[in-house]
Amino acid sequence: MMITIVVNGEQKEVEAGLTLDRLLSCFGLPPGRVAVERNRRVVPRGGFSAEPVEAGDRFEVVTLVGGG
Repeated sequence: MMITIVVNGEQKEVEAGLTLDRLLSCFGLPPGRVAVERNRRVVPRGGFSAEPVEAGDRFEVVTLVGGG
């Protein structure tokens, strides 16, 4: 079964039952290098594996870049 979510303003169809860490993996994003907001709430990096992805969720994902 597929559900609809919004990622960085773009509507996406994803498999139902995903957790946030699996969602990031589907998009090729390393969990240790991103910051994620789900429905206007920042998700602590340590909680990605327990954070469910549900129909209608809105995610903002920012890739962290280091350097100087």
